[in-house]
Amino acid sequence: MTSESASQSHPPVGHPLFSLTEEELDLVLQLVLTSGSFKDLARIYQVSYPTIRVRVDRLIQRVQQIVGGAPPDPMMQLLAELVERGEITVSAARSLRDLYRQQRTEPKESL
Repeated sequence: MTSESASQSHPPVGHPLFSLTEEELDLVLQLVLTSGSFKDLARIYQVSYPTIRVRVDRLIQRVQQIVGGAPPDPMMQLLAELVERGEITVSAARSLRDLYRQQRTEPKESL
């Protein structure tokens, strides 16, 4: 095996995926093994399609944060966890997320 093919088969040290938790890495593995089928992922994890969609969205956001060097947003993590536990609906979480993002981007009024 050449050094070029070896570097293509193993991610470099410090690769963003190395920062993921074991649970997140398992989701990446299953996503690849199911050829990206959320329906198959939902069956494997025995959850609904919207729940798997939230998990993958959270994984994507986490990877984007790692790549960008930004710390995780606690509000986004909380909303995702609430949806996963079935404590709020996906649509309610999206509404809260949108309101939260809007509030963060609006300029603060001075007194």
